[in-house]
Amino acid sequence: MIALACDHTGIALKREMMKLLDSMGLEWKDFGNNVEASGDDYPVYGYRAAKAVADGECDRAILICGTGIGIGIAASKVKGTRVCTCSDVYSAELSKRHNNSNILTMGARVVGTDLAKMIAEHWLTATFEGGRHQRRIDMITAIENGTYTEDPALGGNEA
Repeated sequence: MIALACDHTGIALKREMMKLLDSMGLEWKDFGNNVEASGDDYPVYGYRAAKAVADGECDRAILICGTGIGIGIAASKVKGTRVCTCSDVYSAELSKRHNNSNILTMGARVVGTDLAKMIAEHWLTATFEGGRHQRRIDMITAIENGTYTEDPALGGNEA
């Protein structure tokens, strides 16, 4: 199940994501906004969708605001999320393959519909490679949990 959410600037692009997910045979759940008037607050919708991912209600999320940045920052504050804000296919695919991202954010004012569909499709179909990347995900999780300690053997920690 894919969580979808946006602010007023992303409604049209979110509808295109719904069509894309339908064409890929993927189930989705809409966490809002569906009112095109400005004045809504993207953190509300980003949080709702990110919480659904973190709680296991949804596997992943696609979130949209004007730039993708604000809604991404809000979603990244939910423990258990790995958010990528992308405006290109390569970054979206690698964010899944190397970082096991579970939330994709995009900017409706930054990417056009066709590019957004390509970004989402590559992100949705990419798979996490594991291996050396898992060690790094474990480090990120430890940072998030407040349990990370640097291994002096890793080096490279000089200022």
